[in-house]
Amino acid sequence: MDVDIWAWVGETQQQLSEAGDVGLAMALGDLPAQAYEGRYPQLDVMAPAIAQQAESLQLPWLEFYARYWHLIGRIGDRVQGAVAIGDAEELLSFAQREEVRECPATPAAVEALAVAWANADGPGYAAERLETLGAVIEELEPANPAYTGLITQYVGALIDADRVGEAAAYAESAVERLRAAGREASWELGAESARALLAAGRAEDALNALQAASGFQADDPVAKPHRDGVRRALILATLGRTAEAVDALPDLDVVGDHPRVFVEWARAVSLLASSSQITNTWQLGRVLRQWIDYFATMGGYRARVELALIAGDLAVQRQGIWQVKLLADLAESAATELRTTEGVAERIAELRARAESTTEPAAPGPEAELVAYFDAADGYNADPEKWIGWLAPLSGTDLEATRRHTTTMGFLGYPAVGADIYWKMLVDSGEIATADADDVTFLSTLLVEARQDERLEQMAAMLPDAFRHLALARLHSARERWQETLQEAEQAVTAGGGIEARRLVSAAAQQVDDNARGAQVLLEVIDELADEDVWRMIVMATSAEDWDTVRKGTAKIGMPIKSASGPIDEEMGLIRVILPAPDGGQRQVLSIRTGPATARLALPQPRGMEYNAGDLVVFDPQLLEPVPEDPQEQQNFVPPFAAVRILQPGGYNSYFFDGAAPSESDWAEFTEVMAERGWPMWVYSDENYKVTHPTSGEPLPGVFGWVAVPPTVTAVEVDALLDDATERWSHPLAWLDLAKEVDVEVERHERIVKEYGL
Repeated sequence: MDVDIWAWVGETQQQLSEAGDVGLAMALGDLPAQAYEGRYPQLDVMAPAIAQQAESLQLPWLEFYARYWHLIGRIGDRVQGAVAIGDAEELLSFAQREEVRECPATPAAVEALAVAWANADGPGYAAERLETLGAVIEELEPANPAYTGLITQYVGALIDADRVGEAAAYAESAVERLRAAGREASWELGAESARALLAAGRAEDALNALQAASGFQADDPVAKPHRDGVRRALILATLGRTAEAVDALPDLDVVGDHPRVFVEWARAVSLLASSSQITNTWQLGRVLRQWIDYFATMGGYRARVELALIAGDLAVQRQGIWQVKLLADLAESAATELRTTEGVAERIAELRARAESTTEPAAPGPEAELVAYFDAADGYNADPEKWIGWLAPLSGTDLEATRRHTTTMGFLGYPAVGADIYWKMLVDSGEIATADADDVTFLSTLLVEARQDERLEQMAAMLPDAFRHLALARLHSARERWQETLQEAEQAVTAGGGIEARRLVSAAAQQVDDNARGAQVLLEVIDELADEDVWRMIVMATSAEDWDTVRKGTAKIGMPIKSASGPIDEEMGLIRVILPAPDGGQRQVLSIRTGPATARLALPQPRGMEYNAGDLVVFDPQLLEPVPEDPQEQQNFVPPFAAVRILQPGGYNSYFFDGAAPSESDWAEFTEVMAERGWPMWVYSDENYKVTHPTSGEPLPGVFGWVAVPPTVTAVEVDALLDDATERWSHPLAWLDLAKEVDVEVERHERIVKEYGL
């Protein structure tokens, strides 16, 4: 983004703040970080909100900015493909409007569309990418901020068009053009150059190119370490330098959060799997199956086919023949979504041939005894992939074998296959109406996981009342249709659906804010509840201010409460309450626990927040962090809990102060004055915050923060107290917003802000 855009953003942030839109102003400059750091829940909330606000303020550049970063957050690390193409096309159309086209960042819309195309089917969209990118690149100078990103995408399109030699040469010349213009290539361009060289069979040159790019700045600095590691590992594995490749390859717990590198990481692993340093296990197969499903939802058609073929190759090595056949079928089906399928059919045929020539591992015992062997197997070391192959001949005819076989299929990522087997055995045969409760549950779960909703509804119609309503409640709950869940679960309870039906009622009731009902349905069977259920009941009863039920819950779990009736308000120590921030993130607020699931916020919050010091909140008593094992750390550990709702607003008002830090004695006296009045005060600045001496220009330690006062205290009283408490300080403190509110010495506070650079 050009500096003009950032200047525009800064100016608009100020406008939004002055207009009272503090949350939007806070989020505005944070959008790129949200996109790059993977803070997608924030981004998905704030970017559309900013775009909408920009539209209402008639700021088209800002609207483009917000829509662009939201799209980058989707097509970047999340690699959305076909599902994002329409939005990318709309952004490009928006960028071509007369009031937007002069924005120096609009060429980035072309880059975004090219990325979405590549995510869907790189080779299939290669021609469109080259044509669209080329037309824009011709009109740009290398000094243009958008130039590097467009060139990088052009190199990628050449690779996908199988013009790898041309891609390598084009990337090299682009680096020189940038250098001549006084600019440095990005790491992404260098890494794409390395990919071109690798595709051209020049692995050694590819490694050198990647090494040369290591000193370049990345457009996405957060992604650079793991992307560089994956590409380096792939190149080293191609060169046969196995030990170095394994060292370079990021662990699964790292790449698992970054779908952009899924395919390349899998390729590197497939090259290394025959070595003793990489273990090709069923766990790896399960992860790859999850990744395949991920790309199905994102419209990543080419990635889905590639991963299916790679996973199939690895499954052959594990002798998981049943899985190889399913993966070959999946690749064949997924290939129908591709715009070009050159070479795909041949690779699928080769995979099938390898499966046919591979012998499955021998079963551990006679077929008639396999269920007993399965039950006796070590649950930690047993290989579920092998068991699926061994139980397959019995599945669909022997009920016990079918239960184990199909649920294991679901566990490994093939619920639809398991559902088909179960369906033929129980539904097609007409036996579902009298089936065991466990079988109905197992089949319901498989159908939900396979997203076969109509099939589940068809099955439910054949079941007795309790089972029918329970199956439908499970389905609605999985799809987050809470009102429907509540309705079906209530009927399941009436029909004798047991504790699961009650759990579904309570969960749905909590979602639709009917906490009294959610607590009551659990209270009715309190003697049957596990601790987790009791805590849920306590939280909902607290939200409904049903203190009798709260006390019954605490008695059940053995938590002592001093009072015998009425609201529970006891000091139970300090906790951290995690609350939503206006920018879509989170804030940790130090609080005093007052009950099993209540706490009073102790720290003042900036204006514009929906909560403040003095508010009584309900929290979920499930710890968000484990208690440290070290006894010394335990002493300083303040447990964090997620806020559920505000139970009783305290009505406190916050006022901002800012200025040069006073002496330690003056500050101690100031904090004592605040404490005596019971006014929560908190400093948000740290030791790095500096202000400017008005005469010498020297930096001075600064301090800023908020003070909160009860609703009975007027703004005039706050102004008078601050004035009295700070009048003898060497440097004055400013509270400009408060001064404007009471219309007292506004000019003096404006002068302090200006002179000290606050």
